Amino acid sequence: MEPIRVSAVVIRDGDGRVLTVRKQNTSMFMLPGGKPDPGEGPADAAVRECFEELGVAIEVGDLRSLGEFEADAANEAGRRVIADVFEHPYVRVDAPRAEIAELEWRELDDETVAPLLRDAVFPVLRAGR
Repeated sequence: MEPIRVSAVVIRDGDGRVLTVRKQNTSMFMLPGGKPDPGEGPADAAVRECFEELGVAIEVGDLRSLGEFEADAANEAGRRVIADVFEHPYVRVDAPRAEIAELEWRELDDETVAPLLRDAVFPVLRAGR
């Protein structure tokens, strides 16, 4: 089965915690982001998804690529996800929008988040890369 391709954004608060989102009718917390539209680049998809899910306008020029990561998909059994992950400076997020049910700031040692975060992104952030 073809992997799910997404763009995702790491936003950290002053304590180093990472903003995570939980989509409606799911249980796992993950990074804000989603699938690119046809012809849309990874950074542009990240910007659009942050606006749709969080109501915040971020700029492509403020994104820093963390790299491409692969892990088990959080909400689709038997599928893999490949994510272009970007870091963005802190922005205030007031409330979830669109399909997002809940927001939470998570510590880098949190094991209860989606596999992409737990197994791929958080280890890179802990290592300071």
